[in-house]
Amino acid sequence: MIEFWIAAGALLLVALAFLLVPILHGRRAQAEEDRTALNVALYEERLAELVAQHAAGTLSDEQLDAGRADAARELLEDTEGSDKPRIAKLGRSVPLIAAVLVPLVGYGLYAYWGAIDKVQMARQFSEQPRTVEEMTAHLEQAVQEQPESAEAWYFLGRTYMNQERPGDAAKAFARVVEIAGRQPELLGQWAQALYFARDRQWSEQLQALTDEALQSDPQELTSLGLLGIAAYEESRYQDAVRYWEQLVAALPEEDPSREAIRGGIERARQQINGETATEQGQAGNDTVGTTLQIQVALDPKVAESVSQQDTVFVFARAVSGPPVPLAAKRLTVADLPATITLGDADAMVPSLKISSVEQVTVMARVSSSGDATKGEWMGQSEALDTAGEHSSVRLVIDRAEAP
Repeated sequence: MIEFWIAAGALLLVALAFLLVPILHGRRAQAEEDRTALNVALYEERLAELVAQHAAGTLSDEQLDAGRADAARELLEDTEGSDKPRIAKLGRSVPLIAAVLVPLVGYGLYAYWGAIDKVQMARQFSEQPRTVEEMTAHLEQAVQEQPESAEAWYFLGRTYMNQERPGDAAKAFARVVEIAGRQPELLGQWAQALYFARDRQWSEQLQALTDEALQSDPQELTSLGLLGIAAYEESRYQDAVRYWEQLVAALPEEDPSREAIRGGIERARQQINGETATEQGQAGNDTVGTTLQIQVALDPKVAESVSQQDTVFVFARAVSGPPVPLAAKRLTVADLPATITLGDADAMVPSLKISSVEQVTVMARVSSSGDATKGEWMGQSEALDTAGEHSSVRLVIDRAEAP
């Protein structure tokens, strides 16, 4: 903010210069006028002496005229080059009062109509956030400073979804819809957040939101994907295939989530045909599927801040694709350190498994409340390839999770 106040101070000095410079110039002009008046008074006094001497008979008429001429010449020489006398003068008090009032009035007007808070916020956003938590804090501050900014609420909602906070995301997307209107994409994002916030339970509200979105835009991606997941969960496999095929057709060719969705379509078709897809695959063409072996440990500093009864959630999530966890297991702090496995058998949604994506990240969250979407401490791995049948990773819970 120092740059802002320096610039404001410089402008104030320019404004004061317009007021104070004329005062300094006026002093010089006043001194010139005073000198001219003195010369005139001396001239008149000289004329009076000449007249008195002439009356006394000491000066002749010729000498009187010569004396008057000399006095007039001296007066002309003394006043030559002087400015014309001022007809009106502003005075010194008015400019000085104005010089005091200008900064006070300027500060008051800026305090009322200015935007120092937005200047500060713009400065903060010009700095690249170093962590997801820092970016979330910036967005939360943005919606506090600009509660009518649909863009800020939208990006905050997306950030909450990436942090597995669907309840907070649902509130953010509801606010976006309230500000920006019932646009199809916003309705789809809102419905998705509500679905995961309510433990994947379908409702009339979700159906109404997705119907409204698809009525306005039949290719609204989020709504199509969500309807497919809900249909699969309810064993309506034909509907799941229909929604997901529409979704694949609408996605760009280079979209990495296309393969995962095609895998869901294939499993739904197998269910329609009466086939059972398991981790070992179909008979005669057995495949083990992807299994992650995870060593979960607690940082010693974190161990001092948690209870042995606190819940620990370990889950895998696709690097590119839906934010829902692909597989998850539940432990307690007392179980750590521990070695567990996550595989397709632990899938949260049958249509989305670890083996259906190319890369995953593994996360562990300590939650004193037992809420899988919110916790106090966490650890996260780098992106892991799922091409091999078995992968091993060490996961340390070592940092605080943003509220």
